[in-house]
This record gives sequence, structure tokens and C-alpha cells, in this order.
Amino acid sequence: MAVPSPLSRRPTVAAMLVLTAVTGLIDTFSYLSLGHVFVAYMTGNVVFLGVSLQPSAHLSGVASAIAVGGFVLGSLTGGRIAARLSRRPRRWLVAALAAEAVLLALVALVSGSGLITPDGRSAEHGSAHAGGPCAYVSIALLALAAGLQNSTVRHFGVRDLNTSVLTLTLTGLTADSALGGGQGAKAHRRVGSIAAMLGGAVVAAALLQISATAVVVLAAVLVALVSGAFATGRSAVSGADVVAGKVAAGAA
Repeated sequence: MAVPSPLSRRPTVAAMLVLTAVTGLIDTFSYLSLGHVFVAYMTGNVVFLGVSLQPSAHLSGVASAIAVGGFVLGSLTGGRIAARLSRRPRRWLVAALAAEAVLLALVALVSGSGLITPDGRSAEHGSAHAGGPCAYVSIALLALAAGLQNSTVRHFGVRDLNTSVLTLTLTGLTADSALGGGQGAKAHRRVGSIAAMLGGAVVAAALLQISATAVVVLAAVLVALVSGAFATGRSAVSGADVVAGKVAAGAA
């Protein structure tokens, strides 16, 4: 059962779109700066694991395996946090997203240390394809953060806003459209998700020309802002609550 949002509909949708943009930021960073590996798009990593068995593909199976492992651990962690705190949605969301922001900040520190070159090689070891301990640590932390976010969003269950899997979003957008014989319900959310992911990727690609660290810093700041919004935002009030309040006031 989906956990109700502590905020009203529009702020909740905005928060999910920001997290979708964060996915675009960190996957672009990992792919372009850590040697052709994704930290949120696990389908890609599973494919990369298979392709890496072909030496001429020049892909790192180790990097993809670390990403998958980190993502699974993050997802498990997110599930445990949800199991403990989801009855208190505000505290749960703040705790999970704050943890994600801290993980992203740690990656920003690693990236800012200068130990990873822009193409994903360790400055100390000079090995290609996301080699070197610093790159591997960054992949693991980013995947951990992405798994935590995905697990939290899954339990949150905001319709048509999963923040990462655009294959299902595109399918829903087209299959449920009027052209596809559907009613086109919630098309704006699906289009918004696609635009947010694309926007995050575009911004990341542009920032990488200036500073790779800036991409991760931006992602950490955005997640922290979303966490802050859930912490301080005005609680959603349903129509039933309003009616109940009026009845109670009349009875008094």
C-alpha cells in the first residue's frame, strides 16, 4: 500500500520531478566521468555485465557489478527505513532523502579531491574504464544513493512518477494516449518526468565541461532541498478532514 504524502499534490509532484532530474544528473556523471557505467539505470548495467565478457567491448564488468551491488544495498536500506518509519511519512521521507544527500556529498568530496580524472580514470593509477579505488568508491556510493531513492519512491507510490524508469513512463504515455486508444490520463506527469530526466542530463553534460564535482554538488543540493521541503512543508489536508473539522466545530 502506497504511503500518503505529507504534502499536498502539487508540492509532492514537484518533489518527484526534482528527484527525477537528480537521476539524470548522477547517471550522466557516472557514465561520462566514471567510465561508462550507470548508477541508477540498472537495466543498462546488467547489459554491460554481459557485454563486458567480450574483451573488444572495452567495458568494465567490475564497475557494473559494483554499481548493481551498491544499488541493491541501497534498496535494501531504503526498505528497512520504510518499514520502520513509513507510518510517519514526514520523518521517513526526510530521513531517507537526507541520507541520500549525505551520500552524494561524500561523492562530491571524492570528486573534488582530484583523485579521479574527467574520463573516469584514477589519477593515481591511470587505469582505464572507471579503474582505481576512488572511482569504484564513487560508483558504489552513487549506486547506494540511487537504490535508496528508488526504494523510497517505490514505497511512496506517487502515480506515474517513479523518478528513474522512463521505459514504463514512455509506454504509459503512448499506450494510454488517445492515439493509442486510451484516455491520456496523467499525460502531463509522464511528460514532466521525461523532461526532468532530460533536463538533468543536459545540465550535467554542460557542467561536466566546467567541473565534474559541480554536477554531484548540484544533485546533493537538490535532494537536500526536497528533504527540507518534506520537513517544513505544509501538511496536506483532505476534503474529509475539512468536513470532519466543520462537524466537530459545529458540535462544540
